[in-house]
Amino acid sequence: MKEEERRYEEAARVLPGRLREQALAQPPEVRQMAEEFRLRAGQPLAVLLPEGERSLGAAVTPEDLETLCDLATDYSRYAAEETLREGYLSVRGGFRVGLCGTAVMKDGESTALRDLSSAAVRIAREQRGIGEAVAPRLFRDGRYQNTLLLSPPGGGKTTLLRDLVRCLSSGGTGRPGLRVSLIDERGEVAVMVRGRPQMDVGPRTDVLDACPKALGIPMALRAMNPQVIAVDEITAEADLRAAMQAAGCGVGLLATIHAADAAELTQRPLYRQLLAEKVFRLAVRIRRDEAGRTYEVEELPW
Repeated sequence: MKEEERRYEEAARVLPGRLREQALAQPPEVRQMAEEFRLRAGQPLAVLLPEGERSLGAAVTPEDLETLCDLATDYSRYAAEETLREGYLSVRGGFRVGLCGTAVMKDGESTALRDLSSAAVRIAREQRGIGEAVAPRLFRDGRYQNTLLLSPPGGGKTTLLRDLVRCLSSGGTGRPGLRVSLIDERGEVAVMVRGRPQMDVGPRTDVLDACPKALGIPMALRAMNPQVIAVDEITAEADLRAAMQAAGCGVGLLATIHAADAAELTQRPLYRQLLAEKVFRLAVRIRRDEAGRTYEVEELPW
């Protein structure tokens, strides 16, 4: 069985019985290309493919969504309440379940999620090795250079980030392994389950899970003596300030941003500031076409 089909079947295990049967009845071409299962109360179970969603069968019920949560948490929701109130669950094996429903609010913050209405089961594709050819190009005179990973949404930034963290942590020919602190705010990179990463992020990587980047970066600086700090999606000024603090301490940075290229960064005020401060030196542009993905390393303009 191909790896893609095996991962598909593993993801289908968190679906309630009758929905799991619908998912497992799909042909190999669907199993190999599927990216997510989508469940919406009152709508058919759907699978997300590169060309869009495809309905699979009978309508999803609210009870199906509750059962999915029980299966995803091994019937121990209390153990996952911290991420559940944020709208997601990390599942053993490297899968992530996103959830929507009614947020229970207290003092302006979500404390729980009830009356579930929809779920997205992401079919994790680790793609180990895609960073092997990129990692050596992120060094100048033997020193790692602060690097941004750029692509539009869905372009593969998180997947590349994960493997570059592994590569930097493991080291390679002519470059020693580095201590990497991974601030995994949304739990999508390492996919931690009860303190253990479900994805291979390397032997010298320390993971701070479910922590906002603006808080996690200074925590890692104080506690873990990192050589590189890696984060997924810089989206706020607070993230940028924390990254600048780390750079000022001589720590390397590896981060992703939603942008097609460096030129697009100059169109947004937050990222113009990032360029003006010269925090990052290199960018990896991820291009996707019918042949797959390519990775282009370029110097950022000053």
